[in-house]
Amino acid sequence: MQKLTNKEEEIMHILWKLKKAFVKEIQAEITEDQPHYNTLSTIVRNLEEKGFVAHNAFGNTHQYYPAVTLEAYSKKYMSTAIDNYFNSSYKNMVSFFAKEEKISADELREILAMIENPNEKK
Repeated sequence: MQKLTNKEEEIMHILWKLKKAFVKEIQAEITEDQPHYNTLSTIVRNLEEKGFVAHNAFGNTHQYYPAVTLEAYSKKYMSTAIDNYFNSSYKNMVSFFAKEEKISADELREILAMIENPNEKK
């Protein structure tokens, strides 16, 4: 699985949210720096070539949908980020967020409970 550009990730997040969409529907969801229709269409086709997107054809029009789940993409790239930025240590990652005050003690307790009881549903 290849790493996506920022714009490709933005488009994938839109497709994950919408489940399926035509290029015009994707374009309508982009609020800042909206690309031209043809540019967006090219990006979506590139995503299809990379295996992230598939389509259903309706004549000359294509309705696109994600071929990769958000969960699968997140899992792959969170592992890469942890390897690259935290020396492959989840402890280093969690302590980084704690030091930056991005995670609370209550959230850490919830995480600990998930670790101690992995089969319990939250």
